[in-house]
Amino acid sequence: MQKRILGKSGLEVSALGFGCMGLNFSYGHALSTEDGVTLVRQAVERGVTFFDTAEVYGPYTNEEIVGEALRPVRDRVVIATKFGFNIVDGKMAGVNSRPEQIRKAAEGSLKRLGVDVIDLLYQHRVDPAVPIEDVAGTVKDLIAEGKVKHFGMSEPGAQTVRRAHAVQPVAALQNEYSLWTRGPETNGILEACEELGIALVAYSPLGKGFLTGAMTRDTKIGEGDFRKLLPRFTPQAMAKNQALVDLLKRIAEDKKATPAQIALAWLLARKPWIVPIPGTTKLHRLEENLGATDIALSSDDLVRIETAAAAIRVEGERYPEQLMKTTGL
Repeated sequence: MQKRILGKSGLEVSALGFGCMGLNFSYGHALSTEDGVTLVRQAVERGVTFFDTAEVYGPYTNEEIVGEALRPVRDRVVIATKFGFNIVDGKMAGVNSRPEQIRKAAEGSLKRLGVDVIDLLYQHRVDPAVPIEDVAGTVKDLIAEGKVKHFGMSEPGAQTVRRAHAVQPVAALQNEYSLWTRGPETNGILEACEELGIALVAYSPLGKGFLTGAMTRDTKIGEGDFRKLLPRFTPQAMAKNQALVDLLKRIAEDKKATPAQIALAWLLARKPWIVPIPGTTKLHRLEENLGATDIALSSDDLVRIETAAAAIRVEGERYPEQLMKTTGL
């Protein structure tokens, strides 16, 4: 497995990480704890060293699965988790990054993960009610206390990143980035990462499954699957967005690869400090994803993809309006 460094942090991780959220949260189908532990360990056996979770996934249970799975190999892996929401009666209830809440969340995560230190602690979403300097300062204190190694942020605005970085260096930003979600290219995020030496951890690099080619306008999204709420997953939007999948299929055919592998290889080719974290509940999909690291896209390939993608207008916003309001702050 190829390795990458998370910005200037010096933290070395596998070129592809594993997004653990979908093991038992958000997609309507939850693996048992036993099956989740098995899959995470199978990822380790195949060279993955970077695992992403959050207290709100479950809530709490996702961290427990990840912690149990990685305990025997703790010294070989990097574990990232997140704080930033109130959790009331088992559900998210608004953002909360007050210093006391950050500390409470960090202590809970340490316990559930069964670790002495969190390798990378992200603010899950910016809290407009708390100055980002206070958030960064609290994580800085946790680092000084030996409870956290590195600070990250998820879906912040570029100016917020700069303010936080001035207090405590930010190792990584976790933003949605893929061939059909290219906001980081135009909203200043990639520019800030390049300038400040921050890694970009790309979540949903396969478009929440759509870019694999496994979904069409006729796909029935089940109850409990949060994609039912997303404008981009209406039958009409999926029909129009099929053009992007068709593009990936054409490139994949030439490379004797799959659309998912091309989508991931495209991200890996963008910058050496971009680390995609696809998730899955299936071993064969995990192995397919990892195969992307063996695909070399030439400059001609990248121009071909760019030219074709530029002619495709992605239909539908990535989140409903209320969720979009929590990004880019």
